[in-house]
Amino acid sequence: MDRPIEIAVIVAGIDEEYQNAVLDGIKKCAKRYRANISCFCSFSGVLSSRKFDVGEYNIFNLINYEKFDGMILLTNTISDAIVKEKIISKVKSSGLPVAVLDCDDYPEFYNISIDNYKAMRSLVDHILEEHRVTLVNFISGPLANPEASARLNAFYDSMDAHSVPVDNDRVYLGEFRAADGKKGVDQFISSGMPRPQAIICANDAMALAAIEELNNFGYNVPDDVIVTGFDNTYNAQHHVPSLTTVSRPLEEAGYKACEVLIKKANGKKYDEDTVFEAVPVFNESCGCKSESRNNADEFKASSYKLLNKCRRDISLLNRMTTELAEKDELDDNLRTVACFIRDIKCDRFCICLCSNWDEVSSGNSANSTQNNFQTKGYTTKMSAPLIFDNGTNIPVKEFPSSDMHPVPLNNGGNISFFMPLHFREYCLGYYIFVNSDFPTKSLICHSLMLNISNSIENIRKLIHMNDMIKELDRLYVIDPLCNIYNRNGFIREADKMVKKCLDTNQKLLIAFIDMDGLKLINDNFGHKEGDFALQQFANVISECCRGGRICARFGGDEFIIFGENAYDEDIEALESVFHVQLKKMNRLINKPYELDASIGTIVTEVDADTTLFNLITRADEIMYEEKKRKRTSRYLRHD
Repeated sequence: MDRPIEIAVIVAGIDEEYQNAVLDGIKKCAKRYRANISCFCSFSGVLSSRKFDVGEYNIFNLINYEKFDGMILLTNTISDAIVKEKIISKVKSSGLPVAVLDCDDYPEFYNISIDNYKAMRSLVDHILEEHRVTLVNFISGPLANPEASARLNAFYDSMDAHSVPVDNDRVYLGEFRAADGKKGVDQFISSGMPRPQAIICANDAMALAAIEELNNFGYNVPDDVIVTGFDNTYNAQHHVPSLTTVSRPLEEAGYKACEVLIKKANGKKYDEDTVFEAVPVFNESCGCKSESRNNADEFKASSYKLLNKCRRDISLLNRMTTELAEKDELDDNLRTVACFIRDIKCDRFCICLCSNWDEVSSGNSANSTQNNFQTKGYTTKMSAPLIFDNGTNIPVKEFPSSDMHPVPLNNGGNISFFMPLHFREYCLGYYIFVNSDFPTKSLICHSLMLNISNSIENIRKLIHMNDMIKELDRLYVIDPLCNIYNRNGFIREADKMVKKCLDTNQKLLIAFIDMDGLKLINDNFGHKEGDFALQQFANVISECCRGGRICARFGGDEFIIFGENAYDEDIEALESVFHVQLKKMNRLINKPYELDASIGTIVTEVDADTTLFNLITRADEIMYEEKKRKRTSRYLRHD
């Protein structure tokens, strides 16, 4: 294959150790074989917000399956069963070869699994046999997750084999989140049942949280309660007491999943499903002494490095957040983001925006702007106003969302992280990190993206607010029926013209026009027809306002034309043009009535004592004299 092999990965929660370890294996394999990895990631299920999760899960709708040679699914990290099934359905329809982690529900997929059951069974057996406990509680992951189900089944089977009864109230069903460890302990303590002698947790995050909550209640581990976990994470290894847990070859599993797909793309055969063994690690939290204790100097050095990096990242985040809060325009916002991205090791960083990210609705409802937002998928065309590549921003005005990358990668061995850019459930676009450890190794990646997303949403709201202000201003000065200035608009603009003429010694023209026979039109043909007549009459007046003149509907059937730099001969010229246009309009609309009007026009010099009221009064008086010479009966046609 001449081009690099392209593999997509679907995963949630990449800042957690399980996902980190699997992705490390995938990256190592991709680098070896010069394959490109596109990792579509969400941070769903962490903020207890359904709307937020909708925005996070939307990133999976970006995937163009035609661009890939294979898929790696970590759907065991996605807690939403409906989202998971939608992903599985699309992946099946794509016809691509698929490697899935720890899931044997789909025989058509290549399953890379770790024997969760056997390892958990060994751990529970050890607790029951070596530590001789009889009151054992369990904090589980979501039962829809095959790993969680296998671990819970192993617990039940071990308890049954040792003839230790299990009360269902001693089992807490969580979501693999640290908060579930705390909630589980709270439920156990408040249940009124005798205190458990041991709490078996389905992963390390819940186990460590459970230990902390037990300490809050005054219980010591392992003296009062034994606690165990699963995964052998960094925190579990270095906790005091060190956690009894299960070590899994996660990096090897990720490597294998990637290698299988690369072999398949190259037309080679690959093994059947692979099952890795997991090994229990008995440590201090169950009362055992670890045979190989971690080197204290190594731990201190590692901890210092981690804390120092965390401090730098938090400082960067705080400084960026502060500066973004002062930005009112997108270009300034993105320049600020680019400045801070320089401090993140990254070959390329992109912000890609939907074509309608800043759209606002013209509806009347205050919430109507939301109707134009993307909530599913991405717009056909995207823009990439920020592509920070080797220290330079090279924006792309437009590209198809089906390309995913605004600028293609020219070689293999690249790892790209695609992450959603959204506000609640509303999609604004997405981020791309290329060849960076920041998405998986930094504790602030999610926070940084949230801050950028919120700042772009604030700009969108400012755009919307400014548009609304403009619209309100237009409604304040424009007559909605005739679409020319109303009295407010006329006064505002005419005052400027009077001042200009005063400063430049120019003359002003003002024509006061009264539409004749509007009442007869309303009485004989209805007010709807009267409105039509007013609109056409206003069009005639607009045609007379060339060369910087303005016109306005001053009252019900009263109109004004106002102009600067006028001459005395402009009076006859204006009134002549006005009557010609009026005749043309009557021929055009061909109604059983004629549009007619009385007009009074003056051209005058202005001085410091000149007021609009005086000018209008003078023109009105001339118009009134003309009107007195007319008879109402001529306004209606007679067949």
